[in-house]
Amino acid sequence: MSDYKIPAQTRIGHIHLKVSDIQQSLDFYCGLLGFEVMQMYGDQAAFISAGGYHHHIGLNTWQSKGAPPAPQNTPGLFHSAILYPERKDLAAIVKRLIGAKYSITGASDHGVSEAIYLDDPDHNGVELYWDRPREEWPIDANGEIEMYTRRLDMEGLLALNSEQ
Repeated sequence: MSDYKIPAQTRIGHIHLKVSDIQQSLDFYCGLLGFEVMQMYGDQAAFISAGGYHHHIGLNTWQSKGAPPAPQNTPGLFHSAILYPERKDLAAIVKRLIGAKYSITGASDHGVSEAIYLDDPDHNGVELYWDRPREEWPIDANGEIEMYTRRLDMEGLLALNSEQ
């Protein structure tokens, strides 16, 4: 192994998903989650974003139109993660999902973040989360970040939304 480290400012710019149906995916990512379409390539691909960025998510049917979801026990994407700027923003999308009766598959407090888990129409895992401020991250006796998986205080999260 070399001693090279990727620059700390590096970010993951976008994900590009193979989907079975563009419109079904747009209904989920844009209609439900609120992303906006930046560009369409006929009925085969779409590029969507938050806030006018060229694209955060690419969707295409080039190799997957009409195909069933990938088997769960094979290599591939476990989930994509969408980072919300503040806890109130996570509360707002959770309220929206509940209002739409969209199935939430999990909810966790990881110490460094709070997360909601669900699947898109093609059973790609999606994590919706917000990061706690660094000064609130749990640190163990050795000074290392101590991430964990605990029950998310969903009542507290939703109460935050109703205070707005």
